[in-house]
Amino acid sequence: MPRFLSHPNRCFLAFALTLLFSVTGVVAQNSAPSISLPGSQSPFTGSEPEGKATSEVLPLNLQEAIDRGLRNNLGLLLSGDQTIMARGERWKELSNLLPNLSARVQEDVQTQSLTALGFKSNVFPFPVPRVIGPFNYFDARASVSQSLFNFKDLEKERAASESLKSAGYSYKDARELVVLAVGNAYLMAIATAARIETTDAQVKNSQALYNKAVDQQKAGLNPAIDTLRSQVELQTRQQQLIAARNDFAKQKLSLARVIGLPPGQEFLLTEKAPYQALTPLPLETYLQRAYAARSDYQAAQAQVRAAELSRRAATAGYYPSLDLNANYGDIGVTPAQSNGTWQVNGGLNIPIFAGGKVHSDVLEADAQLKQARSQLADLRGRIDYEVRASLLDLSSAAEQVEVARSSVELAEQTLTQSEDRFTAGVADNLEVVQAQESVASAHESYIQSLYAHNLSKIELARAIGDAEQGVKRYLKGEEH
Repeated sequence: MPRFLSHPNRCFLAFALTLLFSVTGVVAQNSAPSISLPGSQSPFTGSEPEGKATSEVLPLNLQEAIDRGLRNNLGLLLSGDQTIMARGERWKELSNLLPNLSARVQEDVQTQSLTALGFKSNVFPFPVPRVIGPFNYFDARASVSQSLFNFKDLEKERAASESLKSAGYSYKDARELVVLAVGNAYLMAIATAARIETTDAQVKNSQALYNKAVDQQKAGLNPAIDTLRSQVELQTRQQQLIAARNDFAKQKLSLARVIGLPPGQEFLLTEKAPYQALTPLPLETYLQRAYAARSDYQAAQAQVRAAELSRRAATAGYYPSLDLNANYGDIGVTPAQSNGTWQVNGGLNIPIFAGGKVHSDVLEADAQLKQARSQLADLRGRIDYEVRASLLDLSSAAEQVEVARSSVELAEQTLTQSEDRFTAGVADNLEVVQAQESVASAHESYIQSLYAHNLSKIELARAIGDAEQGVKRYLKGEEH
């Protein structure tokens, strides 16, 4: 079997990575598979370019492409920013529980209107000035305030900590989606390269058939219709080759966008994707792995805990709180003529009626908790679906690869025999053209099935939360 048949193909989705995220496998270009990542224009299909383009052709294998994607993919960068924002939110809630210390130095110079204060000259037996001053005083003081007990702030800080954990898990899940997006783009590109090789071989074969038809027409052995038929077949294959080359160039551009290559950087795909059978483990084993390892599932669990704590914080609006405030400093006419003073006060704040604000906070928190629990239950069901679907796709694709491989062999044998019959003058070249069509169709089916099989391995790794660590292992047919 020709070596170029070991390359896969398929059109890249539009992050990716409902990455959050959901991924499905279907069949595109004559039933070639495709995947779906979050959003109509997912950030996982973009990147922040790294460096500047060079004149050298960059060799790029799958692992190097994944590493670049994990550094530069836009979806992952945005997820990292969300983690930083969650960390900032947690610090904001924590600040309500920590002491607040401040210092102030004040110099006050002023005059005072006695008339404005009600001092009138006709009331006193002596003259009363309208304005006194200027006079001044100096005050240097440090102040501290501390919440001694505020259950609402405590629960809000704990909720923010859970939200931070959820953001961290979401970041890990984003890395899984990047691996899926890069793996899909890389496999699709090398599959398109395989289509170029097979189509190029078909063009050469059609050219040879056309030349033979022309020679036989000139010798008076075949009618002109055979030559025209051969010419149509040749031009059809030439058009397919032009389209395949254009598609390959565009697929390389898409891959470069996903992994953050500098615009205009030329690169060479150095890796092939031969067929390697994978014997899957029992379904229950994969489901247990998925529920234990899927970062998006852990993120959803953390969100439920955060919503539960937020609900408790909302209820704590009915509880009293205890605060402490203190200050110490020097005050006087000048710094040299000042005296130390201090003040300490504590207060118990007892909410009696807040106009229904606490009740509204509790209703909102209840709704958010219900949503978080519903989303967790839905995600658990979606994980079950994705694991089962990826195993079905893997089994189906493996069978399709075997059938397509046999079909290629049979189609090539048929083409050889039809060419021999045409050369011997037993049949016209219609039979040859039909055989060429069968060969082209068989090659396309083989490329698509091989690509679908390799992608189903990546999707299985993603479904159980092992894409970043296990993608290379799965593509080699290694389960453990």
